[in-house]
Amino acid sequence: MKKICLLAGAMALAASSSLYAQRTLIHCGKLIDGLADAAQDQMTIVVEKNRITAVEKGYTKGQGTDKVIDLKNKTVLPGLTDMHVHIESETSRDQFAKRVSYTPADIAFEAQKYAYINLMAGFTAVRDLGGSGVNISLRNAINKGLVVGPRIFTAGQTLATTGGHGDPTNGLGNHFTAPEKMTDGVVDSPEAGRKAVRQRYKDGADCIKITATGGVLSIAKSGKAPQFTDDEVSAIVSTAKDYGFHVAAHAHGAEGMKRALRAGVTTIEHGTYMDDEAIEIFKKTGAYYVPTIIAGRSAADSAKIIGYFHPFVRAKALEIGPLIQKTFEKAYKAGVKIAFGTDAGVFAHGKNAKEFEYMTEVGMPPMEAIKSATIVPAQILGEEANMGSISKGKYADIIATDENPLQNIKTLQNVTFVMKDGAVVKQ
Repeated sequence: MKKICLLAGAMALAASSSLYAQRTLIHCGKLIDGLADAAQDQMTIVVEKNRITAVEKGYTKGQGTDKVIDLKNKTVLPGLTDMHVHIESETSRDQFAKRVSYTPADIAFEAQKYAYINLMAGFTAVRDLGGSGVNISLRNAINKGLVVGPRIFTAGQTLATTGGHGDPTNGLGNHFTAPEKMTDGVVDSPEAGRKAVRQRYKDGADCIKITATGGVLSIAKSGKAPQFTDDEVSAIVSTAKDYGFHVAAHAHGAEGMKRALRAGVTTIEHGTYMDDEAIEIFKKTGAYYVPTIIAGRSAADSAKIIGYFHPFVRAKALEIGPLIQKTFEKAYKAGVKIAFGTDAGVFAHGKNAKEFEYMTEVGMPPMEAIKSATIVPAQILGEEANMGSISKGKYADIIATDENPLQNIKTLQNVTFVMKDGAVVKQ
C-alpha cells in the first residue's frame, strides 16, 4: 500500500510538473508589440502560465507538450486598455428609471455582461470611472476567477459637489432621501474631500475620480461651469497622492479644468472647452488628456431622438457632443499627451474601438493611437511591469485582428482573437 501511495504521489507530481512546464507558442504573421514604431513580421510569443516568457524572431517549433496557436494570417497586438468606462451601466431610454429602481444585485448582473462584452472587443483592461461601488465587487470577482471580464481598475464612486455632475440625487425631488453610503462622495469642503478619498481607500478603489465641472448626462443645467473650488480640489488631490491614488478629473469647461490641472490631477476626461492656457498647463504638469470622442458624438446622436434624454441633458448633448473631436485635434497637435478612453456606457459597450477611427481622422498616426491604448495606460496605472506591451515578463494579454491596423485602423473594431492572463477567451 505504501508503494502504491508513493507511486500515485510521484505520478501526480510528474503530471503537475508537466502541466506547469507546458508552453504556448503563438505564431504571429505581424506583431505590433506596443513599444516599437513598426510592426514586425513572422514572430513567436512564448507564454508560460499567465506570463510572456519570450518573444522570438521566426516561427519557433513546438516540442513535447507545447501548444501552438497559429495566427500567421493575423496581426497580433497587446490587449487594449480603455481608460474611461462605466462598467455598471449602458445608455437607454429608461436609464433614469433604472438609476432609482435597480438594486445592487440588478446592477451587478448587468455589469458582468458589460465586462464580458468589453473583453470580447479586445479590451483586456479598463479603468472604470464611477459607479455605485458594485464596480469594486466586480473587479474582485474577476480577479478571483468567478466571472469572466477584463482587468478592472476602478474609482468606485465618483466625488462630486452638491448638485454637481456626479451627485447621485440629481433629478430626485427634495422629499426623497438617499442612504449615506450613496451620497458620501458628495463633498463641499476640503475636509469633506479628504474624508471621501480616505473612504475610497477603505472601500478598495484603485484611483479617484472627481467631476471638476458640469457634465452632459446629469440632470442639471450647466455642462461646463466649475464645480470645485481651488482649495477643495487641492485637498482631494494631495490626499489621494498620500494614499497612492492618481486622480482623474471629468472636465468640460476650461476654468474647472485648469483648477484640476494646477492641483495635480493625472488625467483630464473629455476636455471639451480646453483653451490655450489649459494646454500650456497640461504640458507643464505632464497630465494626460482622455478625449472620449465617441461618447460626445454618440450622446449628440441620441439627443436627436425626441424623448431619449431629459430636456437639460438633450440641450447639453447637442452643444457639447460635436465639439470633442476638434478639441482632441487641437490638443494632440499642440503636444498634449493622450491616453485612450471612450466613456463606454454612454454608448453601447463593445464599440469602444470606434475611438481609434475618430482619433486618426484628425491626424493622429495609427501607431500612436494604438500606443495610447497599450503602453500609455500601463504607465498611468503604474502597471508598466505587467501590461502595455508584448515583451518578456508581461501578462499574456494578447489580441489579434484579421487586417493590419496600421493600414486599416477600423480592423480594431473586429478583434478576432483574445487571450487574457494566458487563457484564450476568444478564437
